[in-house]
Amino acid sequence: MARIVVVHGIAQQFKGPRTLHASVAPALRDGVTAALGAAGPALGDDDIACAFYGDAFVRPGTRATAVPAYDEADVEPGFEAELLLEWWLEAARVYPQVLGPDARSRGVVGYVAARPLTRPLVRRALDALTHAPYFARVAEPLLIFGLKQVRRYFNDPALRERVRASVARAIDADTRVLVAHSLGSVVAYELLCDEALREAHPEWQISSLITLGSPLGLRGLVFDRLIPAPHRETGSWPPRIRRWTNVADRGDIVALVKRLAPRFGPEVADHEVDNGAEMHSMSRYLTAPVTGRAVAEALTR
Repeated sequence: MARIVVVHGIAQQFKGPRTLHASVAPALRDGVTAALGAAGPALGDDDIACAFYGDAFVRPGTRATAVPAYDEADVEPGFEAELLLEWWLEAARVYPQVLGPDARSRGVVGYVAARPLTRPLVRRALDALTHAPYFARVAEPLLIFGLKQVRRYFNDPALRERVRASVARAIDADTRVLVAHSLGSVVAYELLCDEALREAHPEWQISSLITLGSPLGLRGLVFDRLIPAPHRETGSWPPRIRRWTNVADRGDIVALVKRLAPRFGPEVADHEVDNGAEMHSMSRYLTAPVTGRAVAEALTR
């Protein structure tokens, strides 16, 4: 069965494992070819599986056809506003065309102490992100829905368990590597750290983790909410994982902390890429030669 399982990120709720596979498998193969050419391992469709958990974010028994018409009034105070602020601050830091909060006075970084965001500032944040690459192509309701999905994953234990169980079902005895994008990297990390789950699946032989555009290093909102909790400001190393490769675009404002080695240990191999205007795109990350090389090395070790 599948030697590689790919775990998607947010905003995939209208798709499914086969729909994802149709775009993910070619992109992953292209990444391996870009890295090694004909010398890379041959990968058929059966070697690659896509774990799907997007349906956990819609009402059971329904398949909505559109995202609700969210606007600034729907951004909840607390986690959602905090995460929106982090994205806004990072976008203003990375992209000159994005005006940050109070940029003319205290500067972008100086605004951090002024939390939480009020509704007018939420409006400004949403407007500012329309000038950032990638986010400029994301409809505002979908961006807000993404905030809500991340918040629900961390704040709803039942949903968190359902998401992790969906990913676990995609793994079998042949799986050697998990490739996880965005929020999916959090899911994959927690699943691999769950000793009870690993003991319930003695057939699992996963030895490599590849994280793409990961928010795992973001203190407060993500890193400090992980299960298991970090100890002395260091995240746990997933048991039985011998190789962890982390890939981040220098302009990816979702992967706010580009290097995970300072958070999880020097064994993490951090790499920086340039995905162009699609800085958070899963396909761009998969076609990157550094990702392809990590996949190939994981399969040949």
